[in-house]
Amino acid sequence: MLKIAVFGSAFNPPSLGHKSVIDSLNHFDQVLLVPSIAHAWGKTMLPYDMRCRLVDALILDLGSDKIKRSDIEEQLYVPGKHVTTYAVLTALQKIYPQDELTFVMGPDNLFQFARFYRAKDILQRFNVMGCPEKVPVRSTDIRQCIRQGKAIDALTTPAVSQLINSLSLYR
Repeated sequence: MLKIAVFGSAFNPPSLGHKSVIDSLNHFDQVLLVPSIAHAWGKTMLPYDMRCRLVDALILDLGSDKIKRSDIEEQLYVPGKHVTTYAVLTALQKIYPQDELTFVMGPDNLFQFARFYRAKDILQRFNVMGCPEKVPVRSTDIRQCIRQGKAIDALTTPAVSQLINSLSLYR
């Protein structure tokens, strides 16, 4: 039985805050990064495929074969509807029936967990772990620096920064 961490986020873009959460999950056998395809509370984001490319760049920089991007939200997505955490975890449990799933939340979601669809069912069926960032860098900080024409190299990983700059994202 594998212990699998499921870390969902907008990853808009991946930051050193995200990296610090992922770094603290090294006791898991596998870490699935799950980019949100459509934000439940209407957050404006780059298109899903572009954020997946950014997550792939982050994974490349992390250099661990136990960290993978999951496209489960894309598989579950129905246009005009949100993909819930409950649906994601239920679908992943079917893919990994013998394994133990732990839903990992950053501080944004931890304080809003009661608003999650079927939050009580999630707590009954799955492990849930709140994991604050050890590095206080948020995606918002990166987007703000870009709008102000400032460098972002100290806020994200090299491949993510390079991809953002080469494609002129968030401008």
